[in-house]
Amino acid sequence: MGLYNLVLLFYVAWFSFSVGDSQLQSSQIQVLLQVRKHLEYPKQLEIWNNRWTDFCSLSSSSQVNVTCQYNLVTELRIVGDTPAKVRSFNGFAIPNQTLSKSFSMDSFIATLARLTSLRVLCLVSLNIWGPLPDKIHRLFGLEHLDLSSNYLFGSVPPKISTMVNLQILMLDNNFFNSTVPDWFGSLTNLRVLSLRNNRLRGPFPSSILSMTNLTDLVMSSNEISGRLPDFSSLSNLQMLDLSRNRLGSTLPAMPKWLLMVFLSNNSFAGEIPKRYGELNRLQQLDISFNALTGIPPAALFSLPNISFLNLASNKLSGSLPDRLSCNSKLRFVDISNNRLIGGLPSCLSMKSENRVVKLDGNCLTVDMQHQHVSPYCTEVHMKKKPLRVGVLVGIVVVMVLLAFVFLVIFRRFCPGGLSEQHLLHKAVQDSSAAGFTSELLTNARFISEASRISRQVLPMYRSFSIEELKEATDNFDNSAFMGESLYGKLYKGKLQDGTQVAIRCLPLPKKYSIRNLKLRLDLLAKLRHPYLVCLLGHCIDGVGQDDYSANIFLVSEYVPNGNFSAYLSGNSLGKVLNWSERLAVLISVAKAVHFLHTGMIPGFFNNRLKTNNILLDEHWVAKLSDFGLSIISEENDKNDIKGEGPKSWQAKKLEDDVYCFGFILLDALVGPSVTARREAFLLNEMASFISQDGWKRTVDPIVQATCSRESLSVVISITNKCVSPDSWNRPSIEDVLWNLQYAAQVQATADGDQRFDAAPHQ
Repeated sequence: MGLYNLVLLFYVAWFSFSVGDSQLQSSQIQVLLQVRKHLEYPKQLEIWNNRWTDFCSLSSSSQVNVTCQYNLVTELRIVGDTPAKVRSFNGFAIPNQTLSKSFSMDSFIATLARLTSLRVLCLVSLNIWGPLPDKIHRLFGLEHLDLSSNYLFGSVPPKISTMVNLQILMLDNNFFNSTVPDWFGSLTNLRVLSLRNNRLRGPFPSSILSMTNLTDLVMSSNEISGRLPDFSSLSNLQMLDLSRNRLGSTLPAMPKWLLMVFLSNNSFAGEIPKRYGELNRLQQLDISFNALTGIPPAALFSLPNISFLNLASNKLSGSLPDRLSCNSKLRFVDISNNRLIGGLPSCLSMKSENRVVKLDGNCLTVDMQHQHVSPYCTEVHMKKKPLRVGVLVGIVVVMVLLAFVFLVIFRRFCPGGLSEQHLLHKAVQDSSAAGFTSELLTNARFISEASRISRQVLPMYRSFSIEELKEATDNFDNSAFMGESLYGKLYKGKLQDGTQVAIRCLPLPKKYSIRNLKLRLDLLAKLRHPYLVCLLGHCIDGVGQDDYSANIFLVSEYVPNGNFSAYLSGNSLGKVLNWSERLAVLISVAKAVHFLHTGMIPGFFNNRLKTNNILLDEHWVAKLSDFGLSIISEENDKNDIKGEGPKSWQAKKLEDDVYCFGFILLDALVGPSVTARREAFLLNEMASFISQDGWKRTVDPIVQATCSRESLSVVISITNKCVSPDSWNRPSIEDVLWNLQYAAQVQATADGDQRFDAAPHQ
């Protein structure tokens, strides 16, 4: 009987252990259900019905797999349907493309981090979006991380460098747009690194050369530039793909065990290294669409394992050896669109049944219908270039002489016209403090399609008569007067068609000719953006009558709901802006400033940013006003002449846009009454403001009551950087915008969680 009980006890223990090994802990089940909720219930996860689902026993598929060990999830693979690829992504949710705008990448990663035993995480084509947060490193046990084909943007988080167990890292087909990280060297166990099809820029990271276990390195379709290092130290490297970048100089040395090399669509020059003919394990080589020269090494065609060889669209020249030997495994050869001459070796004959050979666009003596005539490719043709350069120099000299003669004749017979042109091109005397020469003014242009798209549909910019403006303002009656600033008086008006406008009157600057001034106004007129108060026209009055009474009137759109400062100081009519609303205003203004800096050539800087110049329209959308006026004002010169000592000179040097934007951030955090004492605040209160609890004594109570701690912390951090006294320590406006968008996303998640917790539970 005792033996029977012992056997029974052993059986029960074994059964409990085996069942327990396949049943997840309740906390792990809860995490998986929360993952399903974060991903907004994709159809792939319909089988995850409820908390009683046996996740570990579900049959695996190509789209969903959960692997468990000791009651814990060790592998999680979810693959969605392949998304329709979009050309651009600006960091916000796209209807029917990404997950909804309420999705928070930060909260999602925080949820996944509770799967502390996770070794494999693959979340592919799930439409997740946002910046990848640093807290990804909480998944410290990961060996395989694949987040490909989503909408991740910003930088690859540096904290990934601490995930030393990683063997595979794949972030393909996203929108990462910072410089290529140079901390990969700490991932000594990494075997596969794939960052294909992002927007990474900058030089190739040298730290990768210390990753001796690396077998696959893929960074194609980015914006990586500069020259490549010697890859010989990567002794285990088998596949290298750096195609479709901006790499240049000469082709680098390669490790001898390499199997595949893809370096097409770059700017490599020089000859193909002869050592490439010693890569005996090489199976595929694609160096097409570069600027390579010389005769391709014959050994490439006879490498013992070569099957794919693409040398197309380079500047290869000379003739291939008649006795060229091709390996029997070579199935595809493309030498088209080069400058090769002579006959075609027999091993590349078009008659081969097992080999595809492309040779169009050369000067070969075969298939003449698709070849250039021989002078196109011959060395004689190439040697004539210095002679052609000499001829061109002679032509230029003759043209200069003719132009000089024409100039002398024109000056003699058309002095008035020459004088006006001379005024137009006086780069030194006729340029403003902002650095806008007449040449820049004449050739100013938008630098991206995105900038053109962002311009609003507003009435065409035009010239107004003084009579129209007097009628619109009841002859500039006091009832139309709205205030006065450094840039003159401001009036509210109403045009004949009923359009409400704001009209600014300022003295006509004496240092510009009328023609040059109109060029500057034309440049301001091009600044159309959803978050800018746009100019609708101008009027120049009093020219030629009395130079001291001449004025210029700027007509702009009218924004009805007052300025941002009033809503921060309590002077508004009952409207109080909570933290989320303040963030929305700050993001709009940051986008406007980013457009001013980057949307045109030349950019607009030193825009005297302040909360009084941020206006709110009827939909409470923020618009920046009084930007760019320094290019038509003499106010800068007046300030320089006053010269109130070294202290004011130092303060003036600090007045760049990011520094001023830092005080707008401070206004939103603590109120204008505090930040009005700029120097005192920076010296006495900023240190405690950024301490762990110091902010509680300073931050506006409305902000404290409506913000999440994490969102507030992000804004405080970027504010501190903006108001740094050292300009080189300040972030770019792009970095400021990114941090504000991240803070808004964190806040939206916190607000959503709060509403969920407050909802009655059934």
